Amino acid sequence: MAEPLLQVQNVSKAFAGVQALDDVSIEVQPGEVVGLVGENGAGKSTLMRILAGVYRPDRGILLLSGTRIVLNSPREANLHGIGIVFQEQSLLPNLSVAENIYLGQEAAFTRSGIIRWPALHAAARRQLEKVRVNLDPRTRTVRLSFAERQMVELAKALALEERTDRPLVILLDEPTSVLEQREIDILFDRVRGLRNRASFVFVSHRLDEVLSVSDRVYVMKDGRVVAGMPAAQTSVPELHQLMVGRELHAQYYRESRQQPPGEPIVLATEGLSAGRAYRNVTLQVREGEVLGIAGVVGSGREELTRTLFGFLPHTAGTLTVRGKRVRLTSPDQAAALGIGYLPRERRLEGLVMPLPIVPNMTLASLQSVLRAGAIQIRKERTLAEEWVRRLRVRTPGVDVLCMNLSGGNQQKVVLAKWMNARSKLLILDHPTRGLDVGAKEEVYDLVRTLSEQGLAIVLTADTLEETIGLSHSVLVMRDGEITARFDAPRGAKPAQVDLIRHMV
Repeated sequence: MAEPLLQVQNVSKAFAGVQALDDVSIEVQPGEVVGLVGENGAGKSTLMRILAGVYRPDRGILLLSGTRIVLNSPREANLHGIGIVFQEQSLLPNLSVAENIYLGQEAAFTRSGIIRWPALHAAARRQLEKVRVNLDPRTRTVRLSFAERQMVELAKALALEERTDRPLVILLDEPTSVLEQREIDILFDRVRGLRNRASFVFVSHRLDEVLSVSDRVYVMKDGRVVAGMPAAQTSVPELHQLMVGRELHAQYYRESRQQPPGEPIVLATEGLSAGRAYRNVTLQVREGEVLGIAGVVGSGREELTRTLFGFLPHTAGTLTVRGKRVRLTSPDQAAALGIGYLPRERRLEGLVMPLPIVPNMTLASLQSVLRAGAIQIRKERTLAEEWVRRLRVRTPGVDVLCMNLSGGNQQKVVLAKWMNARSKLLILDHPTRGLDVGAKEEVYDLVRTLSEQGLAIVLTADTLEETIGLSHSVLVMRDGEITARFDAPRGAKPAQVDLIRHMV
C-alpha cells in the first residue's frame, strides 16, 4: 500500500476523568473512504474533533503524509487540508450559499473594503459544480432543504483546495442521519466521484451504509479501536457484535413482548386537515397501542404528528384526546392534556443542551417539584436520579450537561421528561435517529415497556422495518392522505413491499 495520507498513532483523550479515547490508532490512504463505527460514547465524535482541530489529544500524534502535525484550531486543520461536515450542520441560515461557503475567507474577494460579489458568486459556483449541485449561490441558506444544505457543507469543505497545497481529508460526521434514501444515494455518488480530490472518514450508525460506501472500516468500543478490516470482508451482524458484544438477533424489535392494546381510546381524529400539509385524516390510538405512520418526505406524516403536539393547528376536522374534543394551538396545551413529544431534532426541540440533566427531566412537570413558587432542589434531584437509574442513563451524575451526553442518553433524558410528566400519549418522531444499534435496542425496550404500561404511542420511524417491527398497526400516507391501513400483530407483520405500494 502507498504511504498513508493521514495517520492517528496512539491517541488518548480524557474529559473530567472520563477516558474518551484510549490509545487509538487509525490510518487513511489517499483517495480512500474509511468507515468509523461504534456505539454512542465509543469515542468516534471525540476522534473526529481531534482531527478537525477542535480538541487537542492528551497523548499520541497525528501524521499527514508522514509528517507530524499539531492542530491547535479548526483553522489550522483547514490549512492542512482537513475539513469536517458536522451532523448538526454549521451553515448560517441568514447568509447566502456563497457567503456560507467562503465564511471567514471574504478577504480574497474584497477590494478597498468592498466585497466583489460577482467574484464571490463565481467562486461558489465552482465549488457547487464539484458536488454537481445546481443552486444559485445567491440563495439564502434558510430556503434550502436539509439535503441541499448537506451538499453545500460538502462544497464548503472542498473549497479548502484553494487554501492549501495538501491533499484533502474530509470528515463526514453522520451526514445521512436526516436524509431520505434517494438523497443518501446522491450523497454517496458524489463522495465516490470525489475520491480523486479527497479522502474521506465516514461516521455513521447505519452499518449497511458504511459497508456500501467504505473501503475499510474501523470499529470503536469504550474509547478504543477493537477491529479494523476491509469493508468487503465483514458484514452488518459482525460489526454489530464487535460494537455491542452480542449478535444482532431476530428479537431486535422485541416483538415477543408485543401485547394487544387496551379498549379505551386515548386519541382519535375524524377528517383532520391542515391546509396543504395533509387532509381528511381519520385514526384512533388505544391504550398501549403503538400506531406507526409510514410515508416518504412530503407525505404529510411529520406535519400530522406536529399537529398532535400543537405545533401546527388543524384547519378542519376534529381531534379528540381522552374523550375531549380539542384544537391544539401550542405545545403547552398538548402537554397539559397528557401528550408528550420526542422530536427528531432532540438537540434543538427536545432538550436545553447547556443545562444539566436535572432541570431537563423536570421541565415538563415543574409543578411537581414546586412549593410556594420555589423549586424543591432536593426533590428535583431525587426524581432525576430515579429516572437515571430506571432508564440506565450512562452518566457520571445528574449534574452533567446534556450537551456532554451521547445521543442515546440524550434521548433517554427526553423520554424521562415526559414519563415524569405522566404523559398518556407519546409522539415519537424518529426516536432512533442518529443512534447506534445498541442504543436503538434500548429505545425499543423502552417502547415495549411504555406500551405494557398502557401508554398510547404514535410513531414515525427512520425505516419501514422499524415501523413494522414496533407497531400494532400501521397507517400509510401519500400526498397528505391516508392510503392504507395494516394490522401488525405479533407473528403476523405485514411485508415492507405491501406498504411501499401505497407510499409511492
